[in-house]
Amino acid sequence: MWSMAQQIGYKPITTFWEDFSIADHYGKAAIRETAERCFNEWHHDYKYLTELIMVINHKSWEYANKNPDLCEFYGELYYEFDEKAIQVLDGNEEALNYYFKTLD
Repeated sequence: MWSMAQQIGYKPITTFWEDFSIADHYGKAAIRETAERCFNEWHHDYKYLTELIMVINHKSWEYANKNPDLCEFYGELYYEFDEKAIQVLDGNEEALNYYFKTLD
């Protein structure tokens, strides 16, 4: 699924996809821990933060037909962390424009 992002011209700048792919093998607690760790470490960098939210969203789609439980879990994480990201970026017009343009 991540290759889909690359097919539309997005070039990854982090290892978030790989980080979550590893966490997938350990279950929901590891996935949540990875999301929280990445968010806490990178919320000050709007490009990294944008990619984090994109990866969480793409992970949900990756599991849409394979594992509905993980699909739903990633979907819930997406809405939770999307809201957090928008709060962090609030007031930074350049960052919000990048966020919404990239995730669109």
